[in-house]
Amino acid sequence: MNEPVQSLENHAKPVPGYLITVFMIFVPTCYFVYMAVTNFSVGRLAVALFAIGVMSTVYYSRLFPLGVQDRVIRLEERIRMKELLPDDLKSRISEFTTDQLIGLRFASDEELPDLARQVLDGGISGRADIKKAVSSWRADHERI
Repeated sequence: MNEPVQSLENHAKPVPGYLITVFMIFVPTCYFVYMAVTNFSVGRLAVALFAIGVMSTVYYSRLFPLGVQDRVIRLEERIRMKELLPDDLKSRISEFTTDQLIGLRFASDEELPDLARQVLDGGISGRADIKKAVSSWRADHERI
């Protein structure tokens, strides 16, 4: 299957079903908490606590896999850098933060050494700034 050309403007992958699900859980949770506060009963408190627990579960069910995915990206990029960076930069791979590595993953193989040098020299540092500096975009269609 041919994937669309990816760029800074379209690389984010929104998941409408997840956003709808969060909304569908958030609104009733607010209502249950409101009811427990304004017209207290043990039953209403239990429902409100249950709803808050469901909201927390939904939040962490998204957060934990993204954390694991970031660790995998960090590992992949470190391996990629060992193959592509010049010797003077290879010894500095451990200086990259996870955010920087996540931003650098979009740089093409040809562009990576120069961009990595800019990052290590302090010219650019944030994930968003690194992505903006990429001129030859390397698509990542696997990110969830």
